[in-house]
Amino acid sequence: MRKALVLDFGGVITRTLFETHDLSEKALGLPPGTLTWRGPFDPRGDDAWRSMQAGAMTERDYWALRMRETGALIGESWSEFPQFVGRVRGADPGPVIRPEALETFDRVKAAGLKLAILSNELDLFYGAGFRDKLAFLRDFSLIVDATYTGILKPDPRAYAAIIDGLGIAADDCVFVDDQLKNVNGAREAGMAAVHFDVTRPAESYAEACEKLGLNASNASA
Repeated sequence: MRKALVLDFGGVITRTLFETHDLSEKALGLPPGTLTWRGPFDPRGDDAWRSMQAGAMTERDYWALRMRETGALIGESWSEFPQFVGRVRGADPGPVIRPEALETFDRVKAAGLKLAILSNELDLFYGAGFRDKLAFLRDFSLIVDATYTGILKPDPRAYAAIIDGLGIAADDCVFVDDQLKNVNGAREAGMAAVHFDVTRPAESYAEACEKLGLNASNASA
């Protein structure tokens, strides 16, 4: 059994903005079907997403573009990501947390393993106060956020920070991220890794549990 589950935040723990257009449109007072960009759910219909996947723009650039476009639809101009997220998601993050994530966290805790987050933009994107609304984060041993470190995955130093902070070997970690370049970076750092499929979250979390060594007998122990 490995010793820690290390996760990206974004689409791994929360439902993506692609999945919650209905909630966003309602929050912004937009007609249903106004927001059409779907990222990994419809790559052919999202030119900017394909550009990001090809390395022509960063993930932050992609969301900055969507922030500008969405603000323009309602005559608002947002300069910071938390303004964007706050407007489209409201004050209660509960409905957008993946139930599969919470179930997995319970299994990891029950097995006595560690939980950690390695994010490129947790507080940058959601705002510093967002964490206080998520009670499950109290069970996490470590959160490394490039909002403050300035070291973005897949830089090897990002993975070193989480490994050193947890005080365990790289191959004792299972790393989960929805961006393949970050998954590859984790593998190069010596971690076991899962490329999270936001279109099939239950299967991705099942794979992570398998790599952790959490089989049925572990879960019931």
